[in-house]
Amino acid sequence: MLGPVLEKITEEHKGKIILAKIDVDKNPKISQKYRIDGIPAVKIFRNEKVVNEFIGALPESQVREYINKNLDD
Repeated sequence: MLGPVLEKITEEHKGKIILAKIDVDKNPKISQKYRIDGIPAVKIFRNEKVVNEFIGALPESQVREYINKNLDD
């Protein structure tokens, strides 16, 4: 449900966003490092640091809000 929304937004912002999906079951060290307790978990990174995040499937408008407020102008 959330995947297609993220893919759509990433496509619209070509070159500004990189979408990376991680299988937390196969990558438990990453889950622990970023304290992923719920799925889906979305982390927004800038300069290798988490600058925003949310857990759960949000409506497209809210996902866009999270992403847009973290894009460079």
